[in-house]
Amino acid sequence: MLDEKDNVATAIADLKAGNIITVNSENGAVSVSLTQDIPLGHKFALKDIRRGGAVVKYGEIIGRAKNSLHQGEHAHVHNVEGLRGRGDRP
Repeated sequence: MLDEKDNVATAIADLKAGNIITVNSENGAVSVSLTQDIPLGHKFALKDIRRGGAVVKYGEIIGRAKNSLHQGEHAHVHNVEGLRGRGDRP
């Protein structure tokens, strides 16, 4: 987690479902129980994100949730629609 507005964090190691991960931010720590395995470099939800909701990383919207994401769930191309560099949107 790099910005207090982020609602996803990036795994800096392979993480296993059931692990409780504590993510620190300027606004305090958030503890997340992972519901799925998270591979190195992939993202996981820090809080619930509704379907169509903004996925925020680096303090910027990087995509929209294709379906509802629950805290601790793997957030990747299977459930996040990217908005940058698509060419079909201004």
